[in-house]
Amino acid sequence: MNLSPRQIVEELDKYIIGQNKAKRAVAIALRNRYRRSRLPKELREEITPKNIIMRGPTGVGKTEIARRLAKLVKAPFIKIEATKYTEVGYVGRDVESMIRDLVEVAVRMVKDEKSHEIESKVKPIVENKLIDAICETRRASDIQVDKTVVSEELKEGKLENEQIDVLVIDNPKPMLAIGGPEINIGSVFDGLLPQKRKKRRMSVARAREILTSEECDRIIDKDNVYSEAIRRTEEEGIIFIDEIDKIIGKAGGSNNQDVSREGVQRDILPIVEGSTVATKYGNVKTDFILFIASGAFHVSNIEDMIPELQGRFPIRVDLDSLTKDDFKRILKETKNSVCLQYKSILKVDNIDLNFTDDAIDEIAEISAQENETSENIGARRLHTVMETLLEDISFNASDELPMTEVKIDRAYVQNAFKDSKRKFDLKKYIL
Repeated sequence: MNLSPRQIVEELDKYIIGQNKAKRAVAIALRNRYRRSRLPKELREEITPKNIIMRGPTGVGKTEIARRLAKLVKAPFIKIEATKYTEVGYVGRDVESMIRDLVEVAVRMVKDEKSHEIESKVKPIVENKLIDAICETRRASDIQVDKTVVSEELKEGKLENEQIDVLVIDNPKPMLAIGGPEINIGSVFDGLLPQKRKKRRMSVARAREILTSEECDRIIDKDNVYSEAIRRTEEEGIIFIDEIDKIIGKAGGSNNQDVSREGVQRDILPIVEGSTVATKYGNVKTDFILFIASGAFHVSNIEDMIPELQGRFPIRVDLDSLTKDDFKRILKETKNSVCLQYKSILKVDNIDLNFTDDAIDEIAEISAQENETSENIGARRLHTVMETLLEDISFNASDELPMTEVKIDRAYVQNAFKDSKRKFDLKKYIL
């Protein structure tokens, strides 16, 4: 999907309120990747992504922008916490693992696409296996079986919840090596030893998923999947490094902790700058992966990063704190808005929840005031406020009761937060 920067921003506007500078920056960076792909190879090799660093308080949309961006273009994407990584030689995750994780995402994406392409081919094979498993399970319980009837019932979807015994591939659980990546013992000898199978009891619906996946894996050319996954990782991959400010020491700091943080930065540098990382699927060049970093930068500044790493993030964007008007728009205008989420979830228990405009105005005001007087957690504050507001309704709701309409107006909200309101009023007299 080759969207223009303007179209990308329009799509992001459906989910994220405000932050136009950040949206424009990521939209241009994304479009530039498409523009680069249309250039001659010789020139293409010279153009590297312009990595972005976003600065702003928590909950204002930094992560959401990156996440929605990756969904828009169906690119391999991972979000990592910078604090998970430690210097080389210390116990913890090594920085190269972010590339290995990104490749895993790309492999899953390509596998899913290939599986979708051959779904019609494997469907009759899976159906026959399910029929055999249903018949065998019933016979083991001394139930009379008519294969034709079973086949018809299966096609009509009447047996989806029936429990059956199925032979499936027994995949050993991954083992975590201290200071290194996960190692799957089964994958080490993949292709050398026959695959071990294990009988498991599960529903027909679950068995269909597992058997379909196994059949697709058997037919799909793994080498093609891996080479395409590596190509996508190298050319289209996006890595979002959150809390990058946590690996930046305070200005003028010289203690051991600051030295260790600088060590992590120096380890990340070659990955962002461009290097080759060995993965179990092949070597991956990181030169053209797009990196988006973010942090609150309450204590440190972007300028406190080591100069070499600063240079690898040429685009810097400041995100604004959310205002009362922003909260109102988040509650009403965004796709799958917060109000719609709570309305839908309570409808399951026969509660028809309706918010008046003055209630939304009051919720937005309380959320903004809470962020001002206590920790500023951005849009996440809305969920805190909504949970408190709807606690009694959620606790007493039951699908055994008839459908009941509940109207949330300003008076209801004010009553639920009368103690908070008193706290805000007292703030005026504190010097």
